[in-house]
Formats: sequence, C-alpha cells, structure tokens
Amino acid sequence: MASSFHRSFRTPSLLAQGSSIPEKTTEEPLPSKVAQSTVTCFYQTNVAGYWRNVSVIWCKNLMNHSLQITVDSVGGELHYSCKIDVKPWYFWSKKGYKTFEVEGNQVEVYWDLRSAKFTGSPEPISDYYVALVSDEEVVLLLGDYKKKAYKRTKSRPALVEAMLLVKKENVFAKKSFATKARFDEKKKECDIVVDSLTSGPNDPEMWVSIDGVVLIHVKNLQWKFRGNQTVMVNKQPVQVFWDVHDWLFSGSGSGPGLFIFKPEAECEKEGSGIEGGDSDESSVGFHSSLNIATFEFCLVLYAYKVE
Repeated sequence: MASSFHRSFRTPSLLAQGSSIPEKTTEEPLPSKVAQSTVTCFYQTNVAGYWRNVSVIWCKNLMNHSLQITVDSVGGELHYSCKIDVKPWYFWSKKGYKTFEVEGNQVEVYWDLRSAKFTGSPEPISDYYVALVSDEEVVLLLGDYKKKAYKRTKSRPALVEAMLLVKKENVFAKKSFATKARFDEKKKECDIVVDSLTSGPNDPEMWVSIDGVVLIHVKNLQWKFRGNQTVMVNKQPVQVFWDVHDWLFSGSGSGPGLFIFKPEAECEKEGSGIEGGDSDESSVGFHSSLNIATFEFCLVLYAYKVE
C-alpha cells in the first residue's frame, strides 16, 4: 500500500446501457458546532425503467432526525429527493406515504417507523420498513417488516433486488466507535468496533474488533497512523485501511479517522478507489470503473473524536 491514501474515497457507479456517471461530491462538510451522525447507503436499483443510483441518508443531530432518499437521473446530472422526518412533531405520523417524480415517472415511498428500534446510530436496527415503489414493484425495501411493506404497498417484489454498493457512516465518540456491516448477503451482519487510546502518558494505540474479536492491534500509532491489513471475517478475507492522521496531528483533533472495510478481491482491482494524495478532504463520490458482476460491498467509516 502507498504511504497515504486520499481522503476522497471513490466508489464505482454502474448503470445499464453503458452509460457513465460524471464524478460528483456527495459529502457536505460537517457544521463545526453540530455533531451530526449520518449513515449513507448507496444502492443501485431499477427505477422508472432504468438502473439508477439511489442514496439513502439517515441523519441525526440535536435538533433533527431525518431520512432522505435521492434517485439519480440516468446520466447522473439530476437528483430527485424525498425527505422524511423520523421523529416528527406530535401531530405528524411516523407512518406515512409520499410521491415524487423521477424524469416524469411517479415513484412512491411508504414507511412505518412507529415501532422502530434504535441503538446509537441514526439508522434503526429493527421493527420498521421503508419501501420505494416504481411501476408497481418494490424496487428498494429497508427494514425487517417486509410482509407489512408488501401488504401496504400492494406491489410485487422487484425481479432483481437492489444492490447495496457502499455504506458510509459518520460516528462521534470519545474512544470507541461502533458500526455494523454485512460483507456477505448470505451471512449475518457483523459488529465492528474501533477503540483508540490517543492521549495520556502511554504511546497511542488502536484496536479494531469484529464480532467481539480483536483482529487488528496497532501500537506506536504515531508512526503507523496510516496502513492496511487483511483480516478473516466469517472465513472471508476483508482488507481494512485506516488513516488516523487527524486524530494525532490536526492540532484541535477535530478531523476524523478514516476506515475502509472491503473484500480483499476487490481491493486489489485497478480503479477500486484507494488513491494517493493528501488527507484533508472528506468526501465520497461516484466513479464509473467496475462492472456490476465484479463489484462487492464496502464500508467507509469516518470516526470523529469528541471531548
């Protein structure tokens, strides 16, 4: 691995009929005084007759908790969005329905978050559904209340399920950063925890655990603040990249640590998205470089330290 990798992580974008998507920025700088936890999932699914990129953003701060679904045009130049309040005022309902147009085609969003269970993440872990419907098909279904979703939408399952390409998460904590990811659709979701010790009399250290097992332990972190290592997760090799330069050397310590978890086979492919360069930019964009048959999921974690 190169001595550094660019803080701007490129993710492959894949559309039918050979069309490509121009590179775009999807990460806004975080407000300096607002700790805003976000989980962004990038999917590809068939909406209004074409395979399109769909982003789902769960966002939570002190003032608001929301969900936004954005569907791209075929060329990627235009974006069609629908925003949902996860914790609305008392006279609004956590169960609802909205419609919006995608290039002249009506798309519906149904949701039921009345019983949704949350841990520390803005994304619920169970007891809910969010369904995106196009041409009487449920083209994207989130949550575990699948039967309720199909009954309410009165729509059939899509012939080809939506593909989750990238999960990107901003996490705020003092020392321990937790998230979840499924590296194989046939296996269970993994609990991922990054623990760190970057202050005090001892040399800085960092631990990466998956399902309660420490798989990476980095000592002398001040010398090894960037690196990568392959670990085995459910008998599957996953490569872990890290860049925690800002934890140690940014002065205020306000910059995030960057962690990327990606199946090893894809990490080694040309154009997979790890590039040399500076580490000042925190953005995720699309880059048309891989074929849909070869792409696998990856997780991008931005870990922000708070006092």
